[in-house]
Amino acid sequence: MTQSPATTSTRPYMVRAMYDWCVDNQLTPFIVVAVDASVRVPVEFVREGEIVLNISMGATSNLVLGNDYIDFKARFGGIAREISVPLARVSAIYARENGQGMTFPLETVPAGADTAAPAQAHTSVVLSTASSGAPALGLVSAESSPTDPPSTPKGPRPSLTRVK
Repeated sequence: MTQSPATTSTRPYMVRAMYDWCVDNQLTPFIVVAVDASVRVPVEFVREGEIVLNISMGATSNLVLGNDYIDFKARFGGIAREISVPLARVSAIYARENGQGMTFPLETVPAGADTAAPAQAHTSVVLSTASSGAPALGLVSAESSPTDPPSTPKGPRPSLTRVK
């Protein structure tokens, strides 16, 4: 018996497809990320081990939806941050306006795997680059579903600041 060749994950293709669908329909794409040591996000905005990020063109700069990582720059509370999310940690992508999207099972990272690879080393497709000032990131607390009632956050509430 011969083994079939290993195939790549469908997750990056589905995330890019949902992102494109949101953009084509003038909807705002959000991703839900299960945070662990491999995820580079501002930890002060993580709620119950998750963070929900707005990855629209107006909220990000230098957005790269790669086969292994989602990388971009954004502002949190007026402070520019570089964000890097392994696609294995993305548990959902959905449109903020209507909640339509896709969920994914979390993949486990094998012990000893290199999770701290620099963003520039990822295989990727550049989707957009801001031409002027760094735009803001729309951030919401991490609810499990866009239709859940908002929970009362512990600590200061994140705010959206648009920089032109």
